[in-house]
Amino acid sequence: MVPGSLTTRAPALLDPPPREDPLIRLENIHVSYALKDGTRKKILNGIDLDIRSGEFISVVGQTGCGKSTLLRLILGSETPTEGRVLVEDREVHRPDRDRGYVPQKYSLFPDKTVSGNITFGLEVEEFSLVTRFTPRFYKRRRQFRAEARRQLAKMGLHASDATKYPDQLSGGMQQRVAIAQALVMKPKILLMDEAFSALDPSTRAGMQKLIRQVWKETGTTILFVTHNIAEALHLATRVIVLAKNPDADGSRIALDLPVPDHEFADDYAPLAARIEQATGHMRSDAS
Repeated sequence: MVPGSLTTRAPALLDPPPREDPLIRLENIHVSYALKDGTRKKILNGIDLDIRSGEFISVVGQTGCGKSTLLRLILGSETPTEGRVLVEDREVHRPDRDRGYVPQKYSLFPDKTVSGNITFGLEVEEFSLVTRFTPRFYKRRRQFRAEARRQLAKMGLHASDATKYPDQLSGGMQQRVAIAQALVMKPKILLMDEAFSALDPSTRAGMQKLIRQVWKETGTTILFVTHNIAEALHLATRVIVLAKNPDADGSRIALDLPVPDHEFADDYAPLAARIEQATGHMRSDAS
């Protein structure tokens, strides 16, 4: 360029940042079961869904619409009749440690202590019957139990609870242990199937606060099945509504609704009304 020239170089156009690939992808999912009369009952009919890392998804819908089936597909304990379930671009065929699961009914082993329940998955993953009862096993078990105590503290339980058995705990305490049992494996995805529905209202409110705090601290992607619309909106960053298709058998996604930041949301009533309409006027219970 000639000295003194006023010619300038135009700034380069920047490409937009690449869109993050979904952590979970459901592609054209159909699920049906054979009946005794030789016909088939369709549960899910053409589900397409992308879920990104760190989302908190509430799944709502009337009884029998396939909410729990959807969770089992992502867990890998059930396979679709048609379509694919992908986690990190790998097709899901069986459960693994990347996907933790908390069912509605308490899933604790009654013959194991709280500590033994929490560490069970870690021990099974690392040791076989042949490699148990070696010096390394006992060393690792001490480390696992220390991790169990840390998880108990996060769940708001006391160190003394580690030696108790499930029947010595309240329902809320058992569910806290079940969550710790799932989180100790450090899953990327936590699947919760109506995990709070059996709890009394005050205990349920405490568990809602706990799981939101766990989500904020860990960044774990959570899918939370509930019948309670108020609970769905209170917890989630996004609500998925499953509803039976009036023109065909099986359920489809009737609504995919982002939820505004909870700190700035003034009124959830319009969102609740949209969800009720999409579900077929499922009752919106107070949380």
